[in-house]
Amino acid sequence: MAWAMPWRVVIGGREMTDRWNPVLTSIETTDKAGASSDTAELGFDNTDGQVLFPEKGTPIQVYLAHLLTFDGFTDEPRSSGARGQGRVFSLSCKGFDPKGKSKQRLDFHKDDVSLKEFLEDAAKRAGLKGIKIDATLGAIRRDYWAAGGRSFLHLGQVLAEELGATFKVRGDQAAFVRRGNGLAASGTALPTIRAVWGDNLIAWDISPNLGRPQHGRARLRWFDRKAARFKEEDVEVRSGDDAPQAMDLGRFEASDQASAKDGAAAKKTKADRDGGAGTVRIDCDPSAQAEGTLILDGADPGVDGTYRMESVRHALTRSGGSETTCAVKQPTGTAGKDSRKPKAGSANPSAS
Repeated sequence: MAWAMPWRVVIGGREMTDRWNPVLTSIETTDKAGASSDTAELGFDNTDGQVLFPEKGTPIQVYLAHLLTFDGFTDEPRSSGARGQGRVFSLSCKGFDPKGKSKQRLDFHKDDVSLKEFLEDAAKRAGLKGIKIDATLGAIRRDYWAAGGRSFLHLGQVLAEELGATFKVRGDQAAFVRRGNGLAASGTALPTIRAVWGDNLIAWDISPNLGRPQHGRARLRWFDRKAARFKEEDVEVRSGDDAPQAMDLGRFEASDQASAKDGAAAKKTKADRDGGAGTVRIDCDPSAQAEGTLILDGADPGVDGTYRMESVRHALTRSGGSETTCAVKQPTGTAGKDSRKPKAGSANPSAS
């Protein structure tokens, strides 16, 4: 059978599509929101041992339907087989260079500069071409920034968690963007995907209301050197009669008031994001991206609505199968709000 959609693979600047077309059996790419690296997995029928092992750390780009869905480096080639079963070759890839300096510890600091200046220096020391930072985050200014012996990958993740951002390295570029606003580092809007029952929706499994991650307020302490005492910064996370009673208290003190405010706001962003979670499977749509918006329509009145895509996995096989699996969070709009009125005798626990 033919592939469900056209694809391209470029390794080290060389077009491999025509060469690999007779032997490539599967393509899988995963776009993640920054907690871990993007990945790609290519499977081959290597019956005659004709597939050459690419050198580890070679740049690779994967295109589906002419859209770039993975940009990274080759990482782990693997051969397997058995008598009577033939030979299989697989190639695992990561979004960052496994042999590069992004995993090397950094030990430097900067005084009285913006986050943009600090991370640009860190990216340069990690051997990357640069980092794209949205304007609001990049403008944050502090008296002191320090790498503290962390690698660039670790440093980016720590700051992203502290500031409610998404950090990732893709190829030779890094990105640091505010989480949950549906914008890329360039400021352009990420795509909106529709998953519609009876059209492209294959399956869903969603809990739109998660109680455990929720708090009514968030609080961080910081030390006021002039007053010689600890102070606190609070932010309202949930309001109303159904707001949780628990408060999200920071485990560590912030360095100053500005850091405490940023950290408390990040906790609110995280609470909004963790309000619901699940997965949605649709016919393969290469335009779907992590941090983009997914609108679920026709699945169930209790879950239909708008979600943020936490990760996106595209999977194709030579036999013709193809699908996109989206891990979703941050329910908004009608998601988790069943507006139907209960009727007597209906299958509803609140019906009389």
